[in-house]
Amino acid sequence: MYELSGVSKNFEKGGRPVVALQDVDLTIADGEMLAIQGPTGQGKTTLLQLLGGLDRATSGIVAFDGNDLGRMGESQLADLRARAFGFVFQTFNLIPTLTALENVEVALVPLHVSGVERRRRAAAALDEVGLADRSSHLPSELSGGQQQRVAIARALVKEPKVVLADEPTGNLDEETRDDIVNLLQSMSALRGLTLVIVTHDSTVARRAPRTALIKKGRLTIRESQRSGSRS
Repeated sequence: MYELSGVSKNFEKGGRPVVALQDVDLTIADGEMLAIQGPTGQGKTTLLQLLGGLDRATSGIVAFDGNDLGRMGESQLADLRARAFGFVFQTFNLIPTLTALENVEVALVPLHVSGVERRRRAAAALDEVGLADRSSHLPSELSGGQQQRVAIARALVKEPKVVLADEPTGNLDEETRDDIVNLLQSMSALRGLTLVIVTHDSTVARRAPRTALIKKGRLTIRESQRSGSRS
């Protein structure tokens, strides 16, 4: 699924150079769940953005299904993001003036799906995440956990190959956090999706068979206790 080789990412902040990632080598298998964990500002989200084609590496190769994302044009990347990647964010990123159903439908617009088919698929996705009875509600009428379920339905409705989740439980209490991680895992297993979760929460990270630990832009891999540990 993913092959990263010698990946580095540099940028400037306040006129000063910042090294976000240094010589990262990483393989993510098709259908794998991987957690990315580390302190704030150490490169976790940068890595997720590279995996999702939202940014480009300064050097090295980020290959998805054998294609180097760094060599793709902007229109190619936009099409790939629309079709292959589902994104879930900490702040939900729902459109406040649209209903839950309409927020899910939005993901299908770039794919030129007809209006009738969009509504059918959006309703089915909301049903999958347990919100069939909330389809006409605005985000302001939903709890944080329900809003994140809508965001997950939006990510899944286009039937992506990968779900990339950036701190998806960061704004939720512990009970709701566990519900959301359970949902992401079950949906991933059911659909055979690759699932990558950025998290600062060790409880969430331990749910993944492998964790990519990032500190000062450098990456090491930790296996879950079920399969031993190494770094």
